Amino acid sequence: MGFLFRKRIKLLPGVWLNLSKGGVSTSIGGKGLTVNIKSGKTKTTVGIPGTGLNYSETSAAAHQVHKTPIPARAGIPTLVWLLILVVAMVLLLK
Repeated sequence: MGFLFRKRIKLLPGVWLNLSKGGVSTSIGGKGLTVNIKSGKTKTTVGIPGTGLNYSETSAAAHQVHKTPIPARAGIPTLVWLLILVVAMVLLLK
């Protein structure tokens, strides 16, 4: 079993600086939608709070060269989950 180090520092409401053994990253967002940026990669996580259901998608920075072409609709699943999240939140708030 190895040692683990993680520290999360709140910079602003909804903005966090994350420190770990693997490096430094920044998280923006909160329950339901979070964007994490680390080493030129962006990880977007969309979920329905309280259900344990979420979807994550990782993408490289725009300036990085990809060996394989990226499909034109790579961001569609994230948009679908975001739409589901918004509808669920509206229904829960009624």
